[in-house]
Formats: sequence, structure tokens, C-alpha cells
Amino acid sequence: METNPPSPEINEAQLLEVLASLNQISDAINHIGPGDAGNSGVSLQLIVESAIRVVPGSSAVIYTYDQATGRFEAESRVSAQAEGHALSTNPACVDDAPRPDGIGIRTIQRRRRTLSYEEHDLDIHPYYAALGVNAVGCFPLIVAEQAVGILYIYLYEKREFTKLEQLMLDNFVNQAAMAIYHARRLTGVHRDLARKEDELSRLHRAGLIISSRLRLKETLESILQLALEVTNARYGIFRLLDKSGEFLITSAVGGSHMDRPIIEKMPLNGNSVMAHVARTRQPVLIPDLRMEPWAHIYYPLDSGLKMLSELAVPLVNSSGRLEGVLNLESPHVGAFSEDDSHMLQSLATYAVTAIQEVRLLDALQEAAQLLISQPSLKVLDQLCAMANDLLNSSSSAIWLNNEQGQLQLVTSNGGLKHAGPVLEVDSSNTLILPLLMGDDAKALGMFGVFYADTGGGEARSAKSEWDKKVLTCLANYAVLAVQNESHQQALRISQEQHWTAETFAAVGDISANLLHNMNNKVGVIPVRIQAIQDKYRQTLENDPYLTKGLSEIERSAMEAMQIVQENLSHLRPIRMEKVRIASSVSDAIREVQLPAGIQIRVDGLDDLPMVTAGGQSLTFVFKNLIENANAAMNGSGNINIHGVAGPEWVEVSIIDNGPGIPPELHNQIFELNFTGRAGAQPGKLGFGLWWVKTLMTRLGGSVTVESDGQHGAAFVLRLPRAEKPS
Repeated sequence: METNPPSPEINEAQLLEVLASLNQISDAINHIGPGDAGNSGVSLQLIVESAIRVVPGSSAVIYTYDQATGRFEAESRVSAQAEGHALSTNPACVDDAPRPDGIGIRTIQRRRRTLSYEEHDLDIHPYYAALGVNAVGCFPLIVAEQAVGILYIYLYEKREFTKLEQLMLDNFVNQAAMAIYHARRLTGVHRDLARKEDELSRLHRAGLIISSRLRLKETLESILQLALEVTNARYGIFRLLDKSGEFLITSAVGGSHMDRPIIEKMPLNGNSVMAHVARTRQPVLIPDLRMEPWAHIYYPLDSGLKMLSELAVPLVNSSGRLEGVLNLESPHVGAFSEDDSHMLQSLATYAVTAIQEVRLLDALQEAAQLLISQPSLKVLDQLCAMANDLLNSSSSAIWLNNEQGQLQLVTSNGGLKHAGPVLEVDSSNTLILPLLMGDDAKALGMFGVFYADTGGGEARSAKSEWDKKVLTCLANYAVLAVQNESHQQALRISQEQHWTAETFAAVGDISANLLHNMNNKVGVIPVRIQAIQDKYRQTLENDPYLTKGLSEIERSAMEAMQIVQENLSHLRPIRMEKVRIASSVSDAIREVQLPAGIQIRVDGLDDLPMVTAGGQSLTFVFKNLIENANAAMNGSGNINIHGVAGPEWVEVSIIDNGPGIPPELHNQIFELNFTGRAGAQPGKLGFGLWWVKTLMTRLGGSVTVESDGQHGAAFVLRLPRAEKPS
């Protein structure tokens, strides 16, 4: 019976040599740098060479292992052979690749070493059996529960591995595992850095696309092409939310052999992956579209396309507004990774920026067109609507300072009913900016937007820089609208005053000539009547009818001359002076003959500052308006006269409780040829409110009417203060 040779003993010199090898191996592993990523061969070569010194009469081989695929990597083979045994180090000349059911795969599966003489159902690899190998030790290379390779030790002697050999080999195994793991980690880091560099380059390209100010469709198509390149997706699509907020509309499509999808208009509440992403506002990464819950809601972009994986991200702007969805698809299972998802979310952010900028530019272009074609109130109304659209706010409002320096709500959008002080609103979900004018930063008013609660009692933050910049831009347009209206109003007043001055300069000459001729013709009537009365006194005493007739003719002639003189006197240049409103109103009331059914109430006139006007003309204005009110109320009703003072103006309102004036007639009643309620009255020329407006224009003031056509009318006179408040 043949006996096994005794196990060799390792002397002290050999032990020191092994320890030195371990140090050398550790140093080699520590020096694996980024430039050596993926190249652990030096360390592994040292390990196999040290292993055969520890185990005399042996050969050693290391293969790396890919746990993801479950395969040994043949090109990674590293070997060392015992002296006197012909074992090639060239993998191309060696046929010792691990077998699918060999000792190597068993060792990997069990995650512990395998010794051939302990496993009776294992046979030695035919390649090594032919070389005379009698025993095999197989050691798994494992790091962090991950199998990264395997070490084979082939014994040519008929013996077992000693305890010391096994202990030393365990040390080499740990070193080999760390060398492979460390190299792979560096390879992964190097690969990730390269990918990140490529991603940053693509993001830089996306930024350049945005800054190039292409049309929105071209910008989205360019971003979509980048997404397809980064992720290797087959198809991609941008769907943007329409203005109704109910449908996702195709805006850009990318991919081979596809121009447009079957469905252009996808309902937001529909049963689809993109609608799901839009509603949840969360990205989805679907490795296999055949799996639930996706299988029952997915349908292809085109019936001829078979897609197996999908990646979709929502487009949400800084205001929390949903703009749309960016979607990619692939015919391969598991085509997209988490890195792809992050990259697509970054590209989606660029797309949102492009959408916001295009929407802002369109809004500003519209605002500029409104400024040159529409009145200020309509411009302010539209600016509020734009603020809600651009900032995704629930409501918006504009306040302007009135004559008393108080903020007054002039327009709002979104159902806002708040008309009190601006400072009372909740600042947590509100963004309010002043309307600043000129270098001195004088505030004309305020522009505010209000955000609805997002649920759970938490209000959306209104402090984003984008919101502030957009609202600042819109506020500047609001200032321009107010200034433009003010300039237009000043221009209209100046033109009216100029036209009135020219008209009255011409009419003044005509009136002087008219008055002279009337004096010549009508003025002789009283003189002739007096002569008749003196000559035919006896006849007149016997004829009462004739006496009365001559008296009426004389009275009418004198009243006609008085009326003409009184009215034509207003055609002469007005001597401007400081006038007290209360005195002019009192004079007008005394001159008007009102019936007992008319009650006049005067309030706050004594405290008004003096105004610049013509005393006689201003009294005539008040007299005319009081007579108009009397006529409107048919001799029964109330007339209230009150005034307020502002920094520049004094306003006086004459209010009656008559039937009112329809809004459509508010401008017509001041026309010369208007024949409304203020028609001809006894003792009047019949010019009506035309005189009032004309005289107010000549006095440097204005007159307006306020009435709903049902509940009385208020005529508001505005006159410049004689002295500004200090």
C-alpha cells in the first residue's frame, strides 16, 4: 500500500519570505490608483507567486468573477507554476477555464473553500489531471458579501494541505479579494466620473440651447434629442399641459421612424403612464411595462411599436405649476437606470426654464401692445391675469394711491374681494411689491399675488427669486400704464384748454359784436315803449289789455338783454383769483329759485382750502348744477353738496336723489347739442351742461358724473388748490 509523503515544513526563512510577500502585496494594492483602475494584475501576480512558495510543489491560478452575470472572466487569468512543471502563463495556451459544474462554481456558491480530497463527488479538471495534479484547493475571493474571484491551488504531491498552508492561503485570498474589489471600485469611480463629465457636457449643451433663444418647439426638440443620446432610449416625447389644465398636448417627438404619436391630446385624468406622472408630479422608472400596475395603463406611442421599459418625469416650475411631462421609452427590459432618471429630471428643469421664458416673453409682448392701444385700467386688468398665469397664483390685485394718499383697490383677478389695507393680508402665501416711479422711488401703489393652500394647511412658499423677478417686471409695466394714463389725461386737458381758449378768443369777438347789435336793436324797445306810454297815456288808461301787453314787451326785452349779457359775459377772459368754495355755493343757492319741495344740505365746505378760479364763473357752475338737479327731481327731493381736499386738488360733489343718468350717456350730456333732461329752461339759453364743462376746463379743473342710471346722480367738480399743503 502506497503511503502519502509527509507534509513539508516551512522553515523560519520561508516564513519571513512569505511575510515580506504579504507586505509587498499590500503595498501594491495601496498603490492602485485611478490610472491603474481595472488593472489589479500586479497584485494578483504577486499573490499567486507567493502562494506557490507557501505551498511547495504547487501551481496557483486566479480568475475574477462577475457576480451580476454569474460568469468567470477568462481574460483575467493570472497564474504561477511550481518549478519543474510546465504550466503556461498565457491564457490563450491554457484550457483550464472553470467548468459550469466544477469545483470553482461550487466554491463560489457555498462561499467557503473547497478541498478536492474532502469532496468525493468532485473530479480534478481534465487539464490538470493530465499534468499529474493529485489535489486541488479552491478558495473564494469575497468582499462585503460579494464574490469577486477564485484562487485555485494545484498539488502535484499526494498529500493534504497543512493547517499553516491553509492559514497562509486565507491571507492571500483576502489580499486578492481586496485587490480585485479596490480595482473595480476605482474602475467604477473612473467610469462614473467620465459619465458625469459627459452628463455635465450635455447639460452645458442644454444651457446653450436655452440661451440661444430658439423657438419653444425647437428648444424642446433639442433637449429631447439630448435625452435620447444620454439614455440610449428609442423614443421620446414632450407633452405640455394646455391652458384648460385638462389635457397633455404633444409638443415635441424624437426617435427613429416616428414623427407623431397616435394620440396627440391625452386627458390628464386618463388611464396612462404620462397622466399618472402628471397627477402625482413624481418621476417613474418602469423596468418592465408588462408588470403590474403598469401593464393595464400602458399603451404604445404607436401601434407598430413594442416598448418594454419607460422613464417619465414631470415638468414642474418653481411656482409649483405643472407644465407637462417628458417621457422616454425603450424596446429593452431594464433599459433605464436611476442615473438616467436623475439626468432626465435635470433636462426637464431646462425645459421648464425654456417654457417659463417663452411664456414671460409672450406676456411682455402682449403687455407692450396693450400699453400703446388700451386704457390703463384694461392694461392693469390684463397684468393681473398675466400674474396669475405666470406665477400660478390663485388671485392677484393692484392698489393705487388715491388723492388722500390711501391705497385703493383698482383691479383684481381670481375672485379677490379684499379691498382693505394691504398689510392685513397673510404674508406666508402672498407676494406684494410696490409700484415705484422715477429715480426718487415714489410709490404709486402695490401689486400683489396670492397663492392657494397646497393642502394640509401648508401654504406654498411665495419667496422664489423667479416669482419676484416676474412680478417686478409686471409691476414696472403697471407703473408705465398708470404714468401713460396720467400723461394722456394731462395731454387731453391741455388740448381741451388750448382748444377752448382758441374758441373763446374767436367767440369773444363775435359775442361783443352780437351784444352791441342787440343793444342797438333790443335796447331801444324799452325807450320806445316809454314814449308810447307818455304820448298815449289816456288811451292806455282806457285799454288794460294794451297796457299789460306793452308792459310784458318791456319786461321781456329787459330780461332778454339781461340773459344775453349774463351768458355772454362768460365768453370774456376769466380773471383767475383765490376763491372760497363755501362762498360760491352760498351765492349760487341764493340766486336759484327752488320750490319748497327741494332740500339742500351742505357739508364740509367751510373747511376746504381756497381754490384758483373765477368767482363769477364758479358761482354760475354751481347754480347750473343745482338747477339741473331740481329739474331732474321735478321739484321734490334732496340735494347734498360736500367737498374733500387732496394734496393737489379740491373735489366738490353735487348729489341728487333723482332718477339718475344712464352710464352710456355720461359723456354725451356734456356735449353742446345734447337735448336731455337739462333741456331749455325759462331764462336759460339752453346750453346746459356744456357750459359747466367748458367753464371747468377754462378754470383748469374738470367735471365728471357718477350714476348707475337708477339711484340719483353725482356731479364731481375738481379744482386746483390755490396753495399746496406744506
